[in-house]
This record gives sequence, structure tokens and C-alpha cells, in this order.
Amino acid sequence: MEVKLHDIGEGMTEAEIVSFLVKPGDVVKADTPIVEVQTDKMTAEIPSPIAGIIGEFNVKQGQTVPVGTTLLFIQNHSDSENQKERLISLPPSQHDTHQNHLKRILAAPYTRKIARENGVEIENIKGTGLSGRIIDEDIYRYLEQSKTQSINSSLFAEKQQEPSPLINEQQDDTIPFRGRRKQIANNMMHSVQTIPHCTHFEEIDVTDLLQFKQNLKEIGRDISATAFFLKALSICLKEYPIFNAQLDIEKEIIIKNKEHHFGIAIDMEEGLIVPVLRNIENKSIQSIHVEMKDLSKKAKENKLSVKDITGGTFTISNVGPLGGSFGATPIIQHPQVALVSFHKTKKMPVVADNDQIIIRSIMNLSMSFDHRVADGASAVRFTNRFAQLINDPKMLILEMV
Repeated sequence: MEVKLHDIGEGMTEAEIVSFLVKPGDVVKADTPIVEVQTDKMTAEIPSPIAGIIGEFNVKQGQTVPVGTTLLFIQNHSDSENQKERLISLPPSQHDTHQNHLKRILAAPYTRKIARENGVEIENIKGTGLSGRIIDEDIYRYLEQSKTQSINSSLFAEKQQEPSPLINEQQDDTIPFRGRRKQIANNMMHSVQTIPHCTHFEEIDVTDLLQFKQNLKEIGRDISATAFFLKALSICLKEYPIFNAQLDIEKEIIIKNKEHHFGIAIDMEEGLIVPVLRNIENKSIQSIHVEMKDLSKKAKENKLSVKDITGGTFTISNVGPLGGSFGATPIIQHPQVALVSFHKTKKMPVVADNDQIIIRSIMNLSMSFDHRVADGASAVRFTNRFAQLINDPKMLILEMV
């Protein structure tokens, strides 16, 4: 029987083979994880469709293959007694090897990639993460220990022979263009080639919000500024639902989504990922803050499910902590209509109503929208309303009552 790569996520066309969790000859039960793959949005395990014996592999680790590709073959082995007899008939040493091979090595795809690129056998690493999971730091620690041992060996050898280089490093100036990075590129190209992007830039006074946030922190309620931003955006979307819509070209209609499912762009070492925080219109700012932290933690641990990364109706990107003073043109997540990006906040002199110069905390915002669906005037009204809510946090709270 052929085990093929099936569609495990919205819009998925291909995936990278991260690792095989079994070897030819292994006996597995139905639903046993046998292959780990990575798409542009998530890491997932392909389970065995039947109980049987693993046969020949049809693809290689690290290879990127399209949906429908045969990954490996499995021989139907429905007679459980035969399975048991086969295992019992193995010599003890072989039986132990068989069992050890079925034991999964817990490590994220990017961690495995670090190990592969540095020639490290990941099976030799002792994981210090949750449940013995191997994390990036474990690989780097192993490399550092190996490097130290190599230097010590070289220093010892120098005393007995002519000096030689301690470390022979080879500079690698190429980066594999596959897996998540390739999928991100494909998605971005599709978006910019399909959607006529228009970007509106705005300055948002966040002085009073930051003070309100500090007041809450002093009474034990530490809530991120982003949680306030998301709630304010949700209020704006209720008033300007055109930005929470989807264009159906074939049916010639614009579908306004009543539910606010926000994609939250998270910067990962292996590429951008956008988990979805659902039904923000019904959530408190505190709930948004907590769920946002949970999603970010799941993303960094590669534990996002298909539901966690699909169904977004609007996207936000918070690049402010990284810097960037003037904003950029963020690319919309097709088939969504708009994306808002928050940029660096800095203190600036501002002319007050009484013509006095005061210092305020100003954040730059950029909003890209699909010009087929919405116009610039609507985008200006949308960001003006957002600025009004953020300028006066009390108004934001009143809108939630």
C-alpha cells in the first residue's frame, strides 16, 4: 500500500520531509506517526493508515514534494498474532534495536536542520526541553563542547608536532530555498500578483494608553499593548466591515465576515508564521492577551494545529520591538482584504491645542488594503477611528460595555 502526502492544511501544495519516524521492516499500528513534514505554516506528522510492516521509502529526508506524492510503502499486516510472533522471534539485541527505533526523537524541524547542517547525529543529543525535547540550545551546546574538545586535542598535538590550524572552517554562502521559506515566497508572489495593494500610513499617539497600561501593571494586571490594539481594531472592523471581507471573483461578490479571526504574524528563525486568534469581537482585552501568549508559545514550540493557522479574516504584524521608524508596505494574506502593521514607538515633540510643545509617545502604523474592495478614504476613516480609541483608553473601555 502507498502512503501519500495528503493536504493537511488550507492552501497547502507541498511540504518538506523533515524526518522518518520509522525504518523499513518496522511493525506499526494504524495511526502510528511515521513521517514528519513541514509546510509553510506548520509541522505535522503523517500517520500510518493501516497496521502493517514498513516497506521501501520513496522520498528522502530534506526533500520537498507536492501533495499526492508517495512517501513510502507499507505491507498490510492485519494478523496481530503474526506481528507478535515476528517480534518475539527476534533475538533480544535486535528486539531492543527495533523498540529503540520506534522511540521518537522529540525535536522541532528547525532544530533538526541545525543538527543536519552541522553534521550532528541528533540521536546522540540529550534533550533538555519539555519531556526530553531537543531544543536549539542543546545542539549549540553539543557543538561548543565538540569544538572545545577539538581545540584541546589540537593544542595537545601542537606540543608534539609542527603547528597546524586549530579549526578548519568552510564558509557556506548558500541557503536552501525550500520548505517554509519557499512556501512563504510562493504565497507572497500570489498575493502581490493578485491583489492591487494600497498602503495608508498613520501616526498614533499611544501616550495615554502606555500610562494606562502602567497603571494596570502596578495593580498586578500586566497586559501587552498589542492586546489593546487588537481589541481596538475589532471595534473598528464592526464599523468598517469592508476590511474584514473576502472577494469572490468567480461569484462576483464581496463577503463580509461577521467573525473577527485575526492572524498574528510571528517572526521565527525558519520564517514567518501566522497563527490565528479567533472571535476577538467576543473577547476581553485580558483574554486576548492570554490567548495571544499561548499561541506564540505553541508557534515557537512547533505545536500549532491546522485549526491554529487557518481561517484568518484579518492580519496584524507588530514589528515595533525590532525597530523601523517609518513603516513599510505589508503584503496582504490572500484572500483577506487588509493587514495592519505596528511599527516603532518613540517620543516626539508635538504641538498641543494651546500651541505649547509637549512630548508624546508616537507609534507609526501602516495599513495595506485591497484596492479592488476598498478605497483610500475608507482606510483613512478606519485608522482615524483606531487612533481615537487608542488616544483615549477610557473610550476604548466604554465601547466594550
